Amino acid sequence: MSNVLYSNKQEFDELIKNEKVLVDFFATWCGPCKMIGPNIEKLAEENADATVIKIDVDKHPEIAAVYGVQTIPTLIAFKKGQIVNQKIGFIPYPEILAMITS
Repeated sequence: MSNVLYSNKQEFDELIKNEKVLVDFFATWCGPCKMIGPNIEKLAEENADATVIKIDVDKHPEIAAVYGVQTIPTLIAFKKGQIVNQKIGFIPYPEILAMITS
């Protein structure tokens, strides 16, 4: 699956039940979020078996609050609905990839 922008909380809750999921919590005004954006897109393009979801924390603060997101960018990896990894701030592509492959 390619990059996904979720449409509502119910859809988000279903998507995170997939096998490999990476959620990018971001904001359009966030400099580090803009820097990490191309890496998130690359991950989505190169890993068709992964579900990549981008959550704009300004538009959907309720989802960010559920996962305790206070700093952006925050990346959270899920496997079948369970959090398996979490990173905060800009991280290089190999570390992002490792979040869904390890």
